[in-house]
Amino acid sequence: MEGRQAVRELLLAGTRRVREVWVAQGERDLDGPLEELAELARELRATVKVVGRAKLDDVARTEAPQGVVAFAAPLPEADLDDLFRTRKVRRPQIGDDGDTASGKESPPDDGVVTVAPFLVAVDGVTDPGNLGALLRSAECAGATGVLLARHRAVHVTPTVTKAAAGAVERLPMAIVGGLAATLERCKSAGLWVVGLDGGGDTPLHELTVARDPVVLVVGAEGSGLSRLVRQRCDVVASIPLRGRLGSLNVAAAAAIATYEVARHRTMT
Repeated sequence: MEGRQAVRELLLAGTRRVREVWVAQGERDLDGPLEELAELARELRATVKVVGRAKLDDVARTEAPQGVVAFAAPLPEADLDDLFRTRKVRRPQIGDDGDTASGKESPPDDGVVTVAPFLVAVDGVTDPGNLGALLRSAECAGATGVLLARHRAVHVTPTVTKAAAGAVERLPMAIVGGLAATLERCKSAGLWVVGLDGGGDTPLHELTVARDPVVLVVGAEGSGLSRLVRQRCDVVASIPLRGRLGSLNVAAAAAIATYEVARHRTMT
């Protein structure tokens, strides 16, 4: 694991064991964020080593590790049936004093709410940067899980984790053998299957089924949704384009779509 934000979320999440954290020599005493990472690592009883930049760059698997590399246990895979269940999540807090706009003390609230499944399925994305950005957007938009195909797609690599900026630590991910068959299981579990495609017949802003348990399927760069996956979709939605270009980058399209689903889910 490398990259300052990715390593920070790894340490804060505490979902997997961190053995060592390497910090590039010459930066630790000059850079507050790296010192913060070192302190977080010590709190987890991980070994912190200051090493030469050449040595750190030699073990890094991305071009710009940002002066830090962490060695951790593998990411756990989520169970598919668990992703079908409602989840309890902590509501974002505004302020720390517990006061409302009226100045009165708010009633006791543990900040935990129950949310219906909002999954994102990835159909054949092959670029690590795109997958990382997609995962980051999905987590920020409140997705409760991700379905990744085991074959003919990029896996969660160091480049993906760095681009995801820590989202892989917060977002349960299930690796599935066949995405089309998995979408049938989603439907049997009560989820709407919504494909995202430029030729979709439902404008994204009219996607009322997004308020229910839903899985949003994002297709591959260039080719979009595969034939079998598209056939499993209950709805195929599209993003209206106003310019002359005919398509969006898959990560950009996923960001728009996940936030549009989130918007529908907050409507009463």
